[in-house]
Amino acid sequence: MFPIYFLSPTCLCQVELDQEKGLEMRKWVLSGILASEETYLSHLEALLIPMKPLRAAATTSQPMLTIQEIETIFFKVPELHEIHKDFYDALLPRIQDWSHQQCVGDLFQKLASQLGVYRAFVDNYKVAVETADKCCQANAQFAEISENLKVKSTKDSDSSSSTALLYKPVDRVTRSTLVLHDLLKHTPSSHPDYPHLQDALRISQNFLSSINEEITPRRQSMTVKKGENRQLLRDRFMVELVEGSRKLRHIFLFTDLLLCAKLKKQAAGKGQQYDCKWYIPLADLTFQTIEDCESTPIPLIQDEEIDAMKIKISQIKSEIQREKRTTKGPKVIERLRKKLSEQESLLLLMSPNMAFRVANRNGKVSFKSFSLTSLELQMLTNSCVKLQTVHTIPMTMNKEDDESSGLYGFLNVIIHSASGIKQSLNLYCSLEVDSFGYFVNKAKTRVYRDSTEPNWNEEFEIELEGSQTLRLLCYEKCCNKTKQSKEDGEVTDKIMAKGQIKLDPQTLQNKDWQRTVITMNGIEVKLSMKFTSREFSLKRMPSRKQSGVFGVKINVVTKRERSKVPLIVRQCVEEIERRGMEEVGIYRVSGVATDIQALKAAFDSNNKDVSVMMREMDVNAIAGTLKLYFRELPEPLFTDELYPNFAGGIALSDSVAKESCMVNLLLSLPEPNFVTFLFLLDHLKSSTVLKKNTVKHFCDINKISQPISMNDSWSLEVMAQVQVLLYFLQLESIPTPDSKRQSLLFSTEV
Repeated sequence: MFPIYFLSPTCLCQVELDQEKGLEMRKWVLSGILASEETYLSHLEALLIPMKPLRAAATTSQPMLTIQEIETIFFKVPELHEIHKDFYDALLPRIQDWSHQQCVGDLFQKLASQLGVYRAFVDNYKVAVETADKCCQANAQFAEISENLKVKSTKDSDSSSSTALLYKPVDRVTRSTLVLHDLLKHTPSSHPDYPHLQDALRISQNFLSSINEEITPRRQSMTVKKGENRQLLRDRFMVELVEGSRKLRHIFLFTDLLLCAKLKKQAAGKGQQYDCKWYIPLADLTFQTIEDCESTPIPLIQDEEIDAMKIKISQIKSEIQREKRTTKGPKVIERLRKKLSEQESLLLLMSPNMAFRVANRNGKVSFKSFSLTSLELQMLTNSCVKLQTVHTIPMTMNKEDDESSGLYGFLNVIIHSASGIKQSLNLYCSLEVDSFGYFVNKAKTRVYRDSTEPNWNEEFEIELEGSQTLRLLCYEKCCNKTKQSKEDGEVTDKIMAKGQIKLDPQTLQNKDWQRTVITMNGIEVKLSMKFTSREFSLKRMPSRKQSGVFGVKINVVTKRERSKVPLIVRQCVEEIERRGMEEVGIYRVSGVATDIQALKAAFDSNNKDVSVMMREMDVNAIAGTLKLYFRELPEPLFTDELYPNFAGGIALSDSVAKESCMVNLLLSLPEPNFVTFLFLLDHLKSSTVLKKNTVKHFCDINKISQPISMNDSWSLEVMAQVQVLLYFLQLESIPTPDSKRQSLLFSTEV
């Protein structure tokens, strides 16, 4: 998949440079916070707009609402607006007059000190929503106003309901805490702002905890009706959120109640014991998604953090396999197993993201059907030890770990020839590698016609993503006598033979070509392999040439060509869109290496016949040439300077702040990089099928979405790159090439 090549990790070793990058990112985080504040103010203003006319009408002979109803529905909204307007007005000039030493911590401290207003709003929130709903039912005119409140934004005006807008301040409490986390992360501890931001975060976290304590179900005791027959139906592990922290729980479903327990830590040799955390009679039990709850939304763990854990687990598994081959003894392996267990436990806690709330049918957690005495509760938890059907936490530590974690990088394969074929046939070979549990087609030779000893001698470069096995399939090209029909009527080529070889890391670490033979059904296929790890394959080299296009800076090429997008990019994309969009595995299946090198040479020499060459070549070779161009750029498309900020921006918690940060960073790219990226993005996401047969519309056919989603185990850096690309692919509005180049943050209009 080619997008990886125009985003590249940057390794900065000097502490000074790291701090400089961190301070630069601090500016972008604050620009995002400012944009988020503007959006929030527009929500509060939309609520305030109908307040004055409603108040005025309340004193007339035909009031729409009473003064009491108005005060209840809009309780503390004017005060919240004033607080955040003051914060916004104070923050804006400081960011416009930006320097790395600029301080804003006092503003966040002041904002945190005014959270008492939120306390009052949250306490009144349920009554406010109930009153608004009641008034909507009683007054059709207010119902219409309530459902169509106008929200102004920097893009355009939109409408929203009063119920949705009243939830914004409740949501803001959690978001404000997450935003402070983001800002602290990019503020050096030596910066004057650091202690002020820490204090603001402490106040916010304490406030959030005080609210969560009231929302969290109270652990009350209950009794069961005497003579009731209770049986265990099922037990599983789950993750519970307790005051913002994730806790692993063992959940037991009985015929009359749901019990949540924690497995107590016991000394060696002692039996298991459970500690009951809570239980609910089934008669009172309902489940609500977070969207349906009135409580604060649950913050989810960022994808890149999850991916970092997966990578670390994979690395530890590889270490265990290496140590098994040495004579260092079991102590080292035991230490690694302990690290693996810790990481897998953490992954288990952090992974769940389908949140729900256990509640009774009225939406509150109050247990009415029955209660258990402390003795009955103790007996019940003791019985869980014997009744449990799931004894171990679902981790790979509980399974055999003899398998290698796989290879990450590039495998060059030359398919030489085949022998042992009994009659002349039209034959070709397909190469597949396993990728996280399933095989993916990576390359296909040309059809060698009417031969019993085909000689392909074709080289392919295959991307490995945690791969352990190379599989080769030999096909007879479909013709009338060999037609194979699937259930849906699709005609396929006939498989003549299938075989595979293990990709041994020890053998392949040698950089020389390794020759081997795959024997299958009496047919022998000769091939050679050479492996390059991702660490070396993605290492960029400084530009050493002024002519040609490969390995030359993109701004040099566009200036020479007097174009905004390099000619090679435009020509390759146009040819792929012309005839390659129905090709299964476009950008994933490798093209023939000799064809790719021939195209590279043609582009470098400015060969006038390059268009003719492309039309006669396999489209996968054209896609491979495009990937190679980006891979050989001396600097990535997102630049070494800005890439760390893109990686930081994608991790921001607030969606509005994230969008502001990412778009402003995109606008900060050099012009050729910016326009070329938009050109590629349009290629990947265009929505006009009749005008452009682009990648987005053929995802179901060419399976391009599959390799994108599976990129999450390459490495932490590569995962961040994929997340950045996917973010822009999914973003509804992207700046156009003619848009204003200056960041909104530093203009007079925000």
